[in-house]
This record gives sequence, structure tokens and C-alpha cells, in this order.
Amino acid sequence: MPRYKLTIAYDGTDFHGWQMQHDAVKGELRTVQLVLQETARHVCRENVRVVGASRTDSGVHAEGQVAAFTIERDWELPRLAAALNSRLPDDLQVRAIELVDERFSPISDAVSKGYRYAIAHSRRDGLLPPLFDRHFSYWTPYPLDVDAMHAAAQHLVGEHDFASFTRVNHGRESTVRTVHACTVTAEHDHRCRIEISGSGFLYNMVRIVAGTLVDVGRGRHAPDHVRTILDARSRAAAGSTLPPEGLCLMWIEYPGSTP
Repeated sequence: MPRYKLTIAYDGTDFHGWQMQHDAVKGELRTVQLVLQETARHVCRENVRVVGASRTDSGVHAEGQVAAFTIERDWELPRLAAALNSRLPDDLQVRAIELVDERFSPISDAVSKGYRYAIAHSRRDGLLPPLFDRHFSYWTPYPLDVDAMHAAAQHLVGEHDFASFTRVNHGRESTVRTVHACTVTAEHDHRCRIEISGSGFLYNMVRIVAGTLVDVGRGRHAPDHVRTILDARSRAAAGSTLPPEGLCLMWIEYPGSTP
């Protein structure tokens, strides 16, 4: 039976994250997985089960989330993509679709992921918080030293125990992860972005990394203090968990592909 790999994008503002969830009072919550799966079932007229690569949280966006499903019918790829997009809501799109091996797993076959965290910051000169892109960036009223943030980010690159950068009850056997790259770049005087890639990430890890780097940008810590935070292996040592709206899953890489 054919298996289809989908690259999808979504505005996470009105979604309760990726994974299907049932609330005792509200019933099935509006999640990306639920909406995509129901749409695929309607289009394909089969009992489709959609599996996604990354369980993004409520309010988190994606430009390159990956999902897959297997059905009995062979579809022309452009026609299937068009059929799905014609029935999906305005905040969810199928960007690409391809046939893959029936054993393909969006989760276990992924070799790296890339995230971006967008930040708007003021210099206390009367600038207002973002308005039209307020659901896609985090705002802090403090000026940020982007160079110091970038220097701090370099201490995160490599294999480390990131226990300080996840919630206390994370439920993982190991908190050791490998970060391939982490950069902080100024877009202009009052905007910057954090870009981080790695083999995998812990729950809230990117948002806690962002909160820690913002602390460095504000001058609360020197860049090399990140080493102390890593060595502490304690959530209390790191910065706050920044809100979800600044976070976007940019890409997921698989063997033989490029992000």
C-alpha cells in the first residue's frame, strides 16, 4: 500500500498543538493532527491514521513539520495535495507530498530538526510591542545585546546533558542531546532570531534556551555562564520558558534529504 510523506506548515495560534487531545468537558480539542487526519479521511475515504514527526505545543508554529499516512489507493501527488489543501482551514497547508517506503517513520527516521525563535526588543525609546505579527514573535521591553547572546549560544553546541533546559518532570530516560548549531542574528535594531538545530530536543528545551539567552542579552549573565547552567543539571539554574508564539519548527531532515 502506498505511504505518503507530507511537509506541512501551520499557524499554531488557534491550535492546541500537534497531538490529538481529549478534554473531559470540551471533547476533542482542535489540534493539527486531528484536523489533518479528519481532512485526509474525508478526501481519501479511508480510515487514515496520520503520524507526525514533532509534537509542537499550543501556539507553536511550523513551516516544515512532517507527517505521513498509508492508504490503499494510489493518488497522483499533485492531485492529492490539491485535494487536501482545498479542504484544510486557512491556518494549515500541505507544502509538499511524496511517496516513501512503507516503513518510513516521521519520528524515528528523523536525523535532525531546526527551530527558529523570533524576538522583538525595545530600546526604551517609545517603541510599541509588535502588532501585526504579535502571534509570531516574542516581545521584551528590554534592549538586547545580540552579540553576547550569540556568544552564549556557542556553549550549547555539541553533546551535553540538557537537564537544566527542560521541565522538572520531563519523563525522559536521558536528558543528553546533541545541538548541531545555535546562532543569534540581528534582523535590525529591534529584532533578532535564535536558530537552533540538533538531533532531538527535550520538552520546552528551545523555549528555555531562548529565555536563557534573553537573560544574557539583558546583561543578567555573562555568555560563559551558560556552561555553569549546563553543569548544574537543574531547571532552576536556567532562564524562564518563553511563550510559544515566537517558536517555529522550520525543518526536519531525513537520510538522503537536505533541510
